[in-house]
Formats: sequence, structure tokens, C-alpha cells
Amino acid sequence: MSALALDYSYRYQYASEFIGSAGRSRLKLATFGGHVVNPYFFEGRLIRPRRTADLLRALMEIVHSRFHIPAAMLARIKALADPVVTSSENRLRFEGFSGCCSAYARVDLLPEAVDGEAFGRGTTNVDFNAPMLTALARIRDSDTVALSVGTGEVRLDHGDNAVIEKKVALPVRWLKGFVEVQAYQSRMQLVHDVGGVDALRFLRSIPRTASKHASWIVPSGRGLRLSQVASRDGVQVAGLERVRILENLAPLARQLRIFGDSSTGTAGFELVLDEARFHLVLSPDVWRGFSGEGQVLTSLAAGDWEQAIPIVRKTLKWDATIDAEAIVRKSGLTPEIVRGALSALGARGLVGYDLEAQSYFHRELPFDLSLLDEHQPRLKGARKLIAENKVRLGTLTDDQQELFVAGTDVEHRVRVSAAGSKCTCPWYSKHQGDRGPCKHVLAAQMFLDSASPQR
Repeated sequence: MSALALDYSYRYQYASEFIGSAGRSRLKLATFGGHVVNPYFFEGRLIRPRRTADLLRALMEIVHSRFHIPAAMLARIKALADPVVTSSENRLRFEGFSGCCSAYARVDLLPEAVDGEAFGRGTTNVDFNAPMLTALARIRDSDTVALSVGTGEVRLDHGDNAVIEKKVALPVRWLKGFVEVQAYQSRMQLVHDVGGVDALRFLRSIPRTASKHASWIVPSGRGLRLSQVASRDGVQVAGLERVRILENLAPLARQLRIFGDSSTGTAGFELVLDEARFHLVLSPDVWRGFSGEGQVLTSLAAGDWEQAIPIVRKTLKWDATIDAEAIVRKSGLTPEIVRGALSALGARGLVGYDLEAQSYFHRELPFDLSLLDEHQPRLKGARKLIAENKVRLGTLTDDQQELFVAGTDVEHRVRVSAAGSKCTCPWYSKHQGDRGPCKHVLAAQMFLDSASPQR
């Protein structure tokens, strides 16, 4: 079975290319920004070109990897591997997923990485073709390499100036993965922070063979080691083969930070370079792609933040770090409402999350976000239940609300409380909320939201 995808046309004015010779070269990345004509986001010179090339190649290695997917789909996945790049006031961010969506990678190029004009602002797709990857592998640190990101216009000419049109099928799993991964990251906390030498020693100790069981990364003196025993001061990682991408980059880093969330089993890694950051976020297991988790469904279904979302969104200016406290002061909204609105914006693909800063950043995915709800089966099922009046109230107590939601052959009981929601359906019995709410819990939430007075 092929992966669900949407037909979508990317129009590149030119192919991404590496121009020049004799130590003076230009790295020119072709981009596409929807139906809006975009200027160049950035033009300048790479200060440490070899290191930047290594980071971008590592990102593409993740994008071209499959940790759990039929081999017959690999060629199709590679054809859909156009990373997203965001240019803000002080950095360029390149983002992408592995073919199976179980690994998310991001490269942040800081001002120390480039020498040139000020960063522009915007988000688009970048065409990374095979010749580009080959050229990146040939860059030396002694070379002079200029970087151009963006395109002056989208047009169709003839001859040498012909527009290159690339017809691809946009993978829905990428769209869903982007909105899911920020929800996981916002829950993670820093657990380990080690120097570059200790990081390299640990990464080289990871077994070369794939493991079917989870391991825990635990402290060992000044460094780290793997343990097969669950540990409160450790970070759980399944599919350790996904971590090995960091080994080749570790010699460039002065620090490794590892983040974890024991409630979900997700793990995040950040390699800290003087001029850049490399982020790797792993799903709880190789067979669990971020695109299928459903952690954002509650935010997508909730109506609590609808009035606040436009207010908060107007304050966003492609910020590399969103200052939630500043939004509270400017908007007059409460901190709780602002946090909820940012979470809801993340669920709609309008902000991402930065583990290092422990805050959101503004970027608007260059996809048709109106398609997001359409490809969430549980959300569609919940809305159908509401439309068909298949939700009714049960008993209300001091600590919980009981509702009854129609199932296929039986009525399921949903209990909503401050501690969370529970349902008697088979989905909830199997996953216990680890993979997001079932459609009955979502329908109950939407029913209660519609019955509550507007905030």
C-alpha cells in the first residue's frame, strides 16, 4: 500500500546548485513558497563552510532514512524529501523527517555561521537534489562558499531562464508530523548535559546492530552510558540506530544535551556547535511515526482558545524565540490563555518548538493547512458524532463529568476530569491515552466546549 499523499506542485525557478571553482563557490538553494512571490531570504558567505555542509548532509541523511517502512516505498519517499527552511531575524532553520516519520531533524544556522545581509523572514521548501548533496560532500573549510536562500520570482520562461517545475505528491505524514512533534517537544525536559569529548565517547559506544528493546541513557561519571534497566534519572530510547547519525557530527560539537519525557517515551538530542545547533527528536519507537500519534487532536478540537488565537497570531513576527510574557503584556490575555493559544497554533502548523530555548518559534508551513483537519480520522469521527447528536450528558460530580457517546454497537462512557479523560472504547483500552484521545473523548470535549459560555 502506498503512503497517503496529496498532489502538489512545487515550482522552482532553478535547480539547487553549487556554482564556482578554485575555492570560490556559491551554494544556491532553490525554494518554493506557495503562490506568493518570495525574495531571497538570505545571501551571504558561509564562515565555516565544511561544518555547515556536514550539518546539512546529516539532515538529508535523516530525511533519506527509513527505520520502519517497506523497502519498496523508499524511492517514493526520497522523491518527497524537500526539507522546510525558515528564515527569522537571527537564524536559518532547516527541518525534515525520516521516511517513516519516527525521527525529526533540524539544523539551526546562527549569525556566527554566515557573513552577509540580514536574514529575511519567511518559511518555504528547499529543493535538495542529488548533485547538491554531491557538491556539499566536496566542500572544504578553506573554500569561499556563498549561500543564497530564496527565489526572486516564480515564472515560466524559455531557454536558459526556463522555470523548473517539479510535480510531487505531498506526503500527509510530513504535515501531520510537523504539528505533532512540537507537541511532544513542549513536554520534554533537559535531563543530561555533557561536553563534546564525553558525548563522542558515548555515541561511539552505541551498538551497531538494531535493538528490539528500549534502553535508558543514564549518567556515568562525567559522561553517559546505556542501561537496560528503567531509571528515573535516565532517558528512554527505543531504536538506538536512529541516534547514530549524531556520531559523525559529535567531533564538531562542544556540548550534547539530551531531553526526555517519561510519560511519552520520546527523546530529544541537541548538538551544540559554536555557530549552529543540530536537533534530533525520536518517537517512542521506530514503528511509531510522529504523523500517527494524535497528541495535537485535543488542541485541534478545543474551542477554548479560538478568540485568543487571532490576537496571539498578530503578535508573531517570524520570531526565532517567542516571548510568551511579552505577548501577555501586549495582549492583556492571561498567561494560561497565551500558552493555550500557542499550543493551538502549534497544532495548526503555525509555530514550532525549540528545546534549547524551551519556547515556541514562529514559522508557517508552506502547505495548505486547511487540509490538516481533513486528514485526522479521529477528529473527523468526533465531528460526525457531534453533528449526529450522538453525545449526551451523564452524571456530574465535584471532580468529573460523565458523558455517553454512541459507538458502533454500544454506547461508550467518557469521564472528563482535571486529571484527564477516560473512555470505555477498545482504542482507549489499548493505548490508554498514549497516542492521543479517541474520537469519543474528542466528541465529549467538543460537546462540553459548545455548552460552556464563551471566555
